Amino acid sequence: MNVKDAIENRRAYRSLAEIKITEELINDLGTAAQLMPSCFNKQPWRFVFVYKDPQLERMKNEVLSEGNLWAKKASMIIAVFSKKEFDCVIKEREYYLYDTGMAVGSLLLRATEMGLIAHPIAGYNPSKAREVLNIPSEYNVINLIIIGKKDPIIPDNFTSFQLESEKNRPPRKPLKEFVFHNTFSS
Repeated sequence: MNVKDAIENRRAYRSLAEIKITEELINDLGTAAQLMPSCFNKQPWRFVFVYKDPQLERMKNEVLSEGNLWAKKASMIIAVFSKKEFDCVIKEREYYLYDTGMAVGSLLLRATEMGLIAHPIAGYNPSKAREVLNIPSEYNVINLIIIGKKDPIIPDNFTSFQLESEKNRPPRKPLKEFVFHNTFSS
């Protein structure tokens, strides 16, 4: 699969089947993030790959919000975190979120290329995630990434929104709404 195919095939599916988590898989995903650019090569991203109990069960039962109960079928949850002091701060520009986002994007595409579902979520309790994973409070837990394999059987308990987005790619904004030529226009 080439990069264009990985971009086009990447989907945030919720219907998950179990996969075997190996050190090789974790290293592969970590390397995809590691190779991304960052301001002065500071590489501000940090990841906790959670795949063994009791940590994985605690993440599923104590950290996920009610809207993300589908994620309890995850084979692994990746916590993404950083802090602004790890990256460039140039006047009012803090780069750590941008640079970490690029690393996550690469990780998502590599997971897609490997035939995995890597679904980033915002529906979780960051302070509880820090507690469960022993992440110090000065770190910003940016998001969680749910890892599994696509299950063709869609659970009965999905909401109508979840069911629809499982069957069809949610619509994307037209390019004209966010791509501007030579100057911004509203």
